[in-house]
Amino acid sequence: MHAAPAAPGRSGAAGPRTLCGKDTFAMEKARRMSAEEPANPWYPPEYASQVCPDCAAVVET
Repeated sequence: MHAAPAAPGRSGAAGPRTLCGKDTFAMEKARRMSAEEPANPWYPPEYASQVCPDCAAVVET
C-alpha cells in the first residue's frame, strides 16, 4: 500500500509518483481514507500488513 498526492488540478486522481517515488501508472487505487480523522489510519485496515514504510513515514509526519 503506497500513498500518492493528488494530480495537479485533479483531486480524484493520483499524481504520477507515490510519496516514496514509485510510478503510480500500474497501481490499483484503493478507497480514499480521510487524513482528517487522526484515530483512523490513512490506509484501509485490510492492507495494514502491506503498507510501504517509506510512504507511511511521510504521511505520519
